[in-house]
Amino acid sequence: MCLAIPMKVIEIDRLTARCEAKGVERDVSLYMLQDETVAIGDYLVVNLGYAIQKVSQTEAMAAWEIYDEMIQLSDQVQEKTLPDNKPRE
Repeated sequence: MCLAIPMKVIEIDRLTARCEAKGVERDVSLYMLQDETVAIGDYLVVNLGYAIQKVSQTEAMAAWEIYDEMIQLSDQVQEKTLPDNKPRE
């Protein structure tokens, strides 16, 4: 399953943007957003290295809250299903 991630634009070089989310930086293609103006500070939804949509900061933060909850719940499930004597990988 692929999950699109909101990322903040920190640098732009033609059709490539350097984006950041949660301390992770990636080069992202702006090819699919050629008809839109993308600026430093904008938030983009990124899937498989391509920006597919601009979103507001509020929308980006709301998505990250949901992702953080998903990660937390997944960690809790894994902790409950792993035997106590085995280290978590």
